[in-house]
Amino acid sequence: EYLPMGGSIHMIEESLKLAYGEDSEFIKDKRIAAVQALSGTGACRLFADFQKRFLPDSQIYIPTPTWSNHHNIWRDAQVPQRTFSYYHPESRGLDFAGLMDDIKNAPNGSFFLLHACAHNPTGVDPTEEQWREISYQFKLKNHFPFFDMAYQGFASGDPERDAKAIRIFLEDGHQIGCAQSYAKNMGLYGQRAGCLSILCEDEMQAVAVKSQLQQIARPMYSNPPVHGALVVSIILSDPELKNVWLGEVKGMADRIIGMRKALRENLEKLGSPLSWEHVTNQIGMFCYSGMTPEQVDRLTSEYHIYMTRNGRIRYQQRLELFSFFVLFIISLAPLV
Repeated sequence: EYLPMGGSIHMIEESLKLAYGEDSEFIKDKRIAAVQALSGTGACRLFADFQKRFLPDSQIYIPTPTWSNHHNIWRDAQVPQRTFSYYHPESRGLDFAGLMDDIKNAPNGSFFLLHACAHNPTGVDPTEEQWREISYQFKLKNHFPFFDMAYQGFASGDPERDAKAIRIFLEDGHQIGCAQSYAKNMGLYGQRAGCLSILCEDEMQAVAVKSQLQQIARPMYSNPPVHGALVVSIILSDPELKNVWLGEVKGMADRIIGMRKALRENLEKLGSPLSWEHVTNQIGMFCYSGMTPEQVDRLTSEYHIYMTRNGRIRYQQRLELFSFFVLFIISLAPLV
């Protein structure tokens, strides 16, 4: 038993509803070319190869910072990369002015990689109003937005809310690309379950684009795995099971949000003179703490607390102890 090159039609149908909306006109009009992909990574790589094959002189604008594998994916697809402003270290939030300037200054018709929600690694997302301004500027410049949506449901606990950026761009009449992953929101890391979709001008173009995506997939991995696709399609197509899943996703997201609040409260109770608002303003699995590589090194070498050297943390249970050591280290070498 195995799937065709494009993967499970049932899984793709359910994935499109999750990303584009249950009653999406684009689904009804068959304007979306979509294939099952090897999780979000595989979806990004398929799109990068598609971009290189049909627009060989194009480049991709990637946010600074981003998930490190994004650079590897487009590099190995031999697509030139540029970066655009995203994170503002001083405020530990979004560099919206810099982002908008880079969008305006990019050549017309450029490709941009956007994180749909729960930006990795910063946890910093634009507000709804900012997304609308970004979409408007994309429209003026005729840029193509490619959304990597690895955490739908994991940011706010509501998959619909987490897809808001995509819906805004759709409302504004953009053609978009979207990579979906079920690694986090369904715990299917080991099954490599994902979907790549591209909104096209019409049904005829969608058929042609899907055919080309399948041709790219064929020599790359032949066909995607079955079991993860079955899990996704069974859960999302059964109203009762889907409601159970939505409740569990919300439970996970609420726990992360609660851990953020607890960490901030602990640091403030310990008398930190610094502002820790960014901990609760950011969203998703990760937090850019603002700690320097030197501070992270001291936490590791002296207290066996481990995190990436850029200060990105995940949430854990022993927050009181963690808060104490973080405060102690930054008192010796303040945050920058």
